Amino acid sequence: MASVRVPHPIPYQGSKRALAPAISRFINGRARTLYEPFAGSGAFSLYASAHGIADRFVIGDCLEPLIELWKLIVENPSLVSSGYQKIWEGQRIEDIFYFNTIRDKFNAGRDPILLLYLVARCVKNAVRFSKDGRFTQSADKRRLGMHPDKMRNNIEGASSLLRGRTEFFCGDFSTCVSSAGPDDLVYLDPPYQGTTYGRDRRYVSQVETSDICETLKALQLRDVSLLLSYDGMTGDKKHGDDLPSELNLKRFLLNAGRSSQATLNGENAITVESLYAWGHMTQSAALSPSLDSSHQVTLSIV
Repeated sequence: MASVRVPHPIPYQGSKRALAPAISRFINGRARTLYEPFAGSGAFSLYASAHGIADRFVIGDCLEPLIELWKLIVENPSLVSSGYQKIWEGQRIEDIFYFNTIRDKFNAGRDPILLLYLVARCVKNAVRFSKDGRFTQSADKRRLGMHPDKMRNNIEGASSLLRGRTEFFCGDFSTCVSSAGPDDLVYLDPPYQGTTYGRDRRYVSQVETSDICETLKALQLRDVSLLLSYDGMTGDKKHGDDLPSELNLKRFLLNAGRSSQATLNGENAITVESLYAWGHMTQSAALSPSLDSSHQVTLSIV
């Protein structure tokens, strides 16, 4: 596919911004609707819209302020840009308490524009929540977050790509994709196994592997094509167990580059992510992948 600049207003650790071109190579044809029930930054939906992969989009997540933020970005971009600029201009690099004040305000009222600032300014854009849904990550003391001019361009660009053809869903991922049919494509990007547990979590709700497998089976029964980014390895550390063989998924290993989390821990490790494919919209591309050398792919059948 030709290179197209894709706007990204919500910076998010774990975003598929870099891997979206590689993932798209496994798609055969154009979908009626692309469902992204673990949207986060919405990176794959934005890429898919910019490259004509689908006609319509469903952006879903269980975090209500994030879905409200997406609605505002798409439907009222000027409001988000102006609100973000006002918050951003109130800070100083040496004032670490400003970020904490905004964080407290968000945790009290769940204002989606406050969330945008927190995500843009927090350490490595590594979003963390407590068990009760409170934003817990700290400010990155080395930077102020995305400049308002760049943010405005990204917000307006995202709105242009998604306006008038996007539905927003807040809730369980299985419910989000329950209306998908044979002409649609579902892309699932749940957190790695084990990352939704403990005091500080990357995702608000626990996501069980058994629930994911049940959803995959339901999609297969309806002949819905699907792609799933799940598990993999960072250095010698494996993220989770393999998925059941009875799902008949094709598995590919994508080089995701240096791990941001490992960098936070003072380590230097490469992350390899699994991409699972199933369905008539993925089969042709999956059988003969042709990827850029920067994202080497290895095929194994699960």
